[in-house]
Amino acid sequence: MIHVCYNLNSKIFDGLQLSAMSIAKHSSEPVQFHILSADLSHLKPEWTSVTAQQAELLNAAIRTYDERHDAELIDCAGEYAKYLADGRNRMSIYTPYNLFRLFLDVIELKGNPDKIIYIDTDTMCRRDIKELWDVDINDYEFAAALDFMGKKWINKNYCNAGVLYINLKKVKETGLWTKARQRVHDKTMAMPDQSALHDLATFKLVLPDKFNEQRTIKEDTVIKHFCKGIKFYLFIPRVYNYKQWQRDKVHKKLKIHDFDDIYGDFDAIMAKHGR
Repeated sequence: MIHVCYNLNSKIFDGLQLSAMSIAKHSSEPVQFHILSADLSHLKPEWTSVTAQQAELLNAAIRTYDERHDAELIDCAGEYAKYLADGRNRMSIYTPYNLFRLFLDVIELKGNPDKIIYIDTDTMCRRDIKELWDVDINDYEFAAALDFMGKKWINKNYCNAGVLYINLKKVKETGLWTKARQRVHDKTMAMPDQSALHDLATFKLVLPDKFNEQRTIKEDTVIKHFCKGIKFYLFIPRVYNYKQWQRDKVHKKLKIHDFDDIYGDFDAIMAKHGR
């Protein structure tokens, strides 16, 4: 069983559905998805939890590919209140949900895995996720690909946390996740947990870009990350940020059609369930 984790609120559920379906369709082994969410509407009205009904819809979708696939919904409201609600990064440019991956060592996960793949919601898988799962991380706390911009402007070994292959057993031994939570709580940072992990990790494996492709899709790309980028028009830099659920922009702006089969499957599932 391959274990994959997302953290998000209900607003971007369609992104989760597309991303998880892309993993489920290409995976040669059953996948246990762990969906971390919470109701934080007291902070912002739109910050509501993924619902049980949405989780049921996700399970219906992923099981069209393999009935052994499963998704569990985990409420992290208690962990957020305990560890980070009064911290320095509670209202950064990222939502608090982005920090929920720092709870993976203290929450109960179905199957009690020793390792887990954390993946951002704005990702799509175009090859078997088992390629990543089979990477040996026994001697490492986590594995991640370099950040496209961060490796140039921050540190040559600065990694992107949009895809993290985490050795849960190891980080519990070294206390890395505990230290990272404390750093995020105490210190204001532009990219909170990503920078905390960079600063504090002792045993980190750098992955090939194919496991977190932040720019142009290559033949061997396993995971495409629809993160922010910069294009130059007449020498003027312009930031773009098109997500996979913005289908028209993916087609017209990014010229990406690699996931049209998933879009078709998504439309069929939505129609079947009256959406």
